[in-house]
Amino acid sequence: MSILKVNNLSKSFGGIKAVTDISLTVEDGQIVGVIGPNGAGKTTFFNLLTGIYTPTSGEIIYELNKKVTSKNLKPSKMAHYGVARTFQNIRLFQNMSVLDNVLLGFHNSLKYGIISSLFRLPSFYKEEKKVYEEALMLLDKFNLSDKKDELAKNLSYGDQRRVEIARALASKPKLLLLDEPAAGMNPNETKELTEMIKWIRETFNLTIILIEHDMSLVMGICENIFVFDYGKLIASGTPEEIQNNEKVIKAYLGDTNLDDSANDEKIEIAK
Repeated sequence: MSILKVNNLSKSFGGIKAVTDISLTVEDGQIVGVIGPNGAGKTTFFNLLTGIYTPTSGEIIYELNKKVTSKNLKPSKMAHYGVARTFQNIRLFQNMSVLDNVLLGFHNSLKYGIISSLFRLPSFYKEEKKVYEEALMLLDKFNLSDKKDELAKNLSYGDQRRVEIARALASKPKLLLLDEPAAGMNPNETKELTEMIKWIRETFNLTIILIEHDMSLVMGICENIFVFDYGKLIASGTPEEIQNNEKVIKAYLGDTNLDDSANDEKIEIAK
């Protein structure tokens, strides 16, 4: 069963075509990679999927709680639809505690109204307690319980990334979009992140799409990979199919007539 369908999607900024005629399908429960050289249109594609940009043409269809199309995608509504994302540049509230950052992710699930909030009715305290306990459970799952009162800015880069992902999961999404989650991480942090992404998919029973330049991470966890180049989808398939695709090799290396040294780089892409 598909959770996302993209049909002939394009986005232009003036005379510049950032994304051109993209069509693809993401199946429910998959971990999917979106890769390509810098400037290939990957983040623009994510921004289209989350309503930050409006398509110039084409269609996005989410098969979530109800069918949602690109005609009514709005960033403020994406959590309601069941879509959450992180950004390449971590966007935490740096002067707020770890716990408060995660609590913000629950705002869509709060069930009390303005009256309950203003007059501090029993329903307000009941809901606040429930959300607080769920936030603590999330922090525990991400091994952040002992840092719940620390300011986000004082955490290591890897811990900040975990907080950002925990906050995204607080909205209880069906689809999680990760924009370069390994950016800035050292090899040990990347290895931990790889295992964490697998664990997230299994624990929270959701679909994950990630943009990533670290090929060891992509090839190690993705069941399907889409390759972008100059705003176009040039290939899709399993990790093995992608690593042997001549269009992909050319996009990364600039020449399909590979000598031995280029073949070494081809192997590096597949790691």
